Amino acid sequence: MKLFVTGACGYKGTVLVPKLLEHGHEVVAFDIQWFGNHLLAHPKLTVVKGDIRNIDEVDLEGVDAIIHLSSVANDPCGDLDPKLTWEISCLATMQLADRAKRVGVKQFIYASSGSVYGISDALQVTEELELFPLSEYNKTKMCGERIVLSYAEDMAVQIVRPATVCGYSPRMRLDVSVNMLTMQALEARRITVFGGAQTRPNIHIDDITDLYVFLLHNPQHTGVYNAGFENLSIREIADMVCEIADAEIVVTPSNDPRSYRVNSDKLLSTGFRPKKTVRDAIEELSGLYAQGVLKNDPTFHNLTWMQQEVV
Repeated sequence: MKLFVTGACGYKGTVLVPKLLEHGHEVVAFDIQWFGNHLLAHPKLTVVKGDIRNIDEVDLEGVDAIIHLSSVANDPCGDLDPKLTWEISCLATMQLADRAKRVGVKQFIYASSGSVYGISDALQVTEELELFPLSEYNKTKMCGERIVLSYAEDMAVQIVRPATVCGYSPRMRLDVSVNMLTMQALEARRITVFGGAQTRPNIHIDDITDLYVFLLHNPQHTGVYNAGFENLSIREIADMVCEIADAEIVVTPSNDPRSYRVNSDKLLSTGFRPKKTVRDAIEELSGLYAQGVLKNDPTFHNLTWMQQEVV
């Protein structure tokens, strides 16, 4: 298949694209490259530096399926410039879906976010629960979902609500909980936990990228799917990090109210199975740091990099 992947040079995209190429697909990797490009050259890979907001830059000629990862990722970055966030994460999604329908794209996989649920004390947060997005990022993801679902009669629409992703990518992110705490422990042997009682679902980057491949090859599984397999408190993650990386914990107050637990039984019913855990991610990051592969690069911190280079 010929695939069009937006956000292809990002944290998930940089791990996903090589997997798609391994399966023999032709990939057009479309990305604005605010954080660089870490994709390796491949005969079936075309990397296009472009702005998803400019629909005229998007060439879907011959494309069979779209994997839409592009967005202003995470709450602080989304709140940095709300107008930019809405343009990229919502308006551009509408334009892309409309173009896809017009040119006959058969399948559209949309990367939403598990954080669209907001704060929930439900024991089982399933796909049927009402959404209460809190931030601009969450709201644009909910809006994007509804836009893409409106094209469900025109193409196979598959929406994924990922938990917080952890693990190594060549285009690393050190501003998500597991990765951030692990790097703190490795560098300073001391980690700061804000609050700690907040519960977050987690998923290994190999599992979320495997899921996009799975859905691509199984277009019959349409609709919305939660994707998170370990609901852990921030303190539980910190304890695990300190056990592996030999560090101490400092707990400080937090003004972050987000706490939610997701249920992914619907996804499991498709036959998809995760292969890795949060512990795997911490151990892998620790090993790569020891080898000198993982470093604390400024581009791995989305908010500070965007403040300096983008907004």
